[in-house]
Amino acid sequence: MSRKILIAAMAGVLAAGAAQAGDVRIACYSDGNECEATEVLAARFMAQNSDIKIIIDKQPFKSIQENLPVQLAAGQGPDIARTTDFGPVAKYMLDLTPYLKDPKYWEASFGPVLNWMRKDSSDHGIYGLMTQLTISAPLVNKTLFDQAGVPVPKAGATWDDWAAAVKKVSVATKLNAGMAWDRSGARFAGPSISMGAKYFAADGSPAVVDDGFKTAASKYVAWSQDGTVDRDVWVAAGGGYRDAFAEFANGKIAMYLSGSWQLTRLEKQIGDGFEWVVASAPCGVGGCTGMPGGAGFVAFKNTKNPKDVAKFLDFLADEKVYAEWMVMTNNVPAHTALQKQSLPYKLSPAGNAAITAFGANAALLTPLAYKLQGDPMSRPIFGAVADRISAVMAGQMTLDQAYARITADVADAVAATKK
Repeated sequence: MSRKILIAAMAGVLAAGAAQAGDVRIACYSDGNECEATEVLAARFMAQNSDIKIIIDKQPFKSIQENLPVQLAAGQGPDIARTTDFGPVAKYMLDLTPYLKDPKYWEASFGPVLNWMRKDSSDHGIYGLMTQLTISAPLVNKTLFDQAGVPVPKAGATWDDWAAAVKKVSVATKLNAGMAWDRSGARFAGPSISMGAKYFAADGSPAVVDDGFKTAASKYVAWSQDGTVDRDVWVAAGGGYRDAFAEFANGKIAMYLSGSWQLTRLEKQIGDGFEWVVASAPCGVGGCTGMPGGAGFVAFKNTKNPKDVAKFLDFLADEKVYAEWMVMTNNVPAHTALQKQSLPYKLSPAGNAAITAFGANAALLTPLAYKLQGDPMSRPIFGAVADRISAVMAGQMTLDQAYARITADVADAVAATKK
């Protein structure tokens, strides 16, 4: 059997059906070069396993997110797919546990993120492999801080400390705003958890609005009113996700709350245009946490070759191979042991320092941050928070009205899952 990697001729279309016997078909999208790096490793795997063919179909992110559930519902689709949204395909996912060489190794190495692919707390299956771990953290224009004569807040600083610092920088350097956060409920979650938000009731059901959440929301709205926060990133976006990378790259803000997925853009679009660094997540009564995330290769029940699927994912999960994969893609590893190591990334000095700092922030992530990211209700929670807080910032409702609407929005989403 040929060892050549087959690339889909038409990138926008998912495979019409599952791979044939001996084939493992992967629907793959890239944030940077993840599919290309996987091709390199797949060629090595096939050289060692001549009876298995790895077929990588490169797809746009949107195509996989929108079409994959439809394909799987029709009994078709790939054996493996790279996705960030596990909920819509959860019922089609294959439990790899019986086929893996050492499931205990997977639990020890990837334990915190395996739950993201599970249906609920009673589910102990292993359904896939995270291809990266993304971490939200402050990106800092140190040049602006230096020009203003303001020290960059150190690890352990609170969000109030950061707000005061960026306000001083904005005044001294005549910026319109000191900092910006991506318009995202997930981005908002890190600060709100740090300020004491719990997001869930004691029984595990969503309970977004509590004292900690109100503290975060009231501070954020106040900061948007006094110029500490760039209000337009949230208000002028017109709904949906909106990042503030352009504002940061153009030197219009001193601190930008985003994450590790921006590293390639930081390297390419800013380079040495100014000195940029990744800071430690600001702290509060709930910890010093950002939010984790990322994409994963998940396997599906429709595969004709579950043993081959598991064998390839086992290969990628091997600590040495996984470390090489992360270096090739400039990603933070989801592998807990590798997070504590210094990997030989081939980046600029600023990029190497940044990815080390993202890894350090990964060690600060709280269990609640992992739980929230992996909960089936995270998407409606994040959407409701972003929409309603934006409306308050735009003057369309009060905070109390926003709290009521967020609670109602999430309750409606929960009810919809029970129909």
